[in-house]
Amino acid sequence: MANRPWEADPATTFKRRLGKSPQELGNTTDNPDCPDIWELENGDIAVVGRDLTESLGRKLPTGVSIGADERLVVIPRNMLIAAKPDIPNV
Repeated sequence: MANRPWEADPATTFKRRLGKSPQELGNTTDNPDCPDIWELENGDIAVVGRDLTESLGRKLPTGVSIGADERLVVIPRNMLIAAKPDIPNV
């Protein structure tokens, strides 16, 4: 595989939640299958969501692809809206 301009860093750690918890938003009970958005110590973003790679991956728009080591995850709209104030403009 050729070198890619960006690689996920497996050594980084979680810094802070962006937005509200899934419980606050009413997106889950206290089960471990909670959607979430986190800023990592290195500045990257981690998203916990439902893996829809199989179903939505077949419907990708032209020019969009999913690498062998990538997954397409879906989170609730209200979760991203709640995170907006925590996401910097630059």
